[in-house]
Amino acid sequence: MIKLQRISDKPILEPIPEHNWESKAVFNCGVYYDGTKVHMLYRASDSWDKTKMVSSLGYAESIDGINFKRKDTPVYQGQGKQEARGCEDPRITKIDNVFYILYTAYSGRETKIAYATTKDFINFERKGILLDDVDNKDAALFPEKIKGKYMLLHRRMPYIWVGQSHDLAEWTDHNIIMETRSEGWEDFKIGIAGPPIKTGSGWLLFYHAADHNKVYRLGVALLDPEDPSRLIKRQIQPILEPELEWEKKGWIPDVVFSCGA
Repeated sequence: MIKLQRISDKPILEPIPEHNWESKAVFNCGVYYDGTKVHMLYRASDSWDKTKMVSSLGYAESIDGINFKRKDTPVYQGQGKQEARGCEDPRITKIDNVFYILYTAYSGRETKIAYATTKDFINFERKGILLDDVDNKDAALFPEKIKGKYMLLHRRMPYIWVGQSHDLAEWTDHNIIMETRSEGWEDFKIGIAGPPIKTGSGWLLFYHAADHNKVYRLGVALLDPEDPSRLIKRQIQPILEPELEWEKKGWIPDVVFSCGA
């Protein structure tokens, strides 16, 4: 059985009260490791009030993955009606030297999957809505085309889905690849953590799951290398769950959650 081991029992990033845009919370980060440096995009909040909170994306980088240096200003913020309450939960996939950032565009009433591209985490090209489903989120691209098509993981409540596209514009062949299970810790809803990782045995996928008490844990699964819509294996037990005080208490209690791996 796989269980994750914490490197530290302290947060690696905390809010900065002097920066209004990240004064209340920093969380749900996506990461990319280029072999030398860890690049992080993280969600930042300016309020505890859910009716007023606006989320922005900040950038931080690290050599060791523990000690991060971050920019004083957000690198990406919401625009337009659909992003009136900001951008949430970024996930980073690199394809052909371009980073594709998939995130949740939140209007205050509904969530949709949007995306942007960048080559340096400083200059971003906003692409708009990727998949126009209402209340869809937890999305990431596979890091390579499969049989000539882009592959997309996303979450139509309460399951994990996969879709495919020739051009990132029209998405077809949506199929459920993972459902909730009655074991308890993942009986309410599930969604991916970070983008899938290619291994010699298949696509390694970390995912989050919530039970009906809204406790969030992490799990792990393996997808077929040639047909990622086919699940090969899925561990029965979670690989990480809330144990530390700052994981069990807070704005939303009893949560471990990841947008990267």
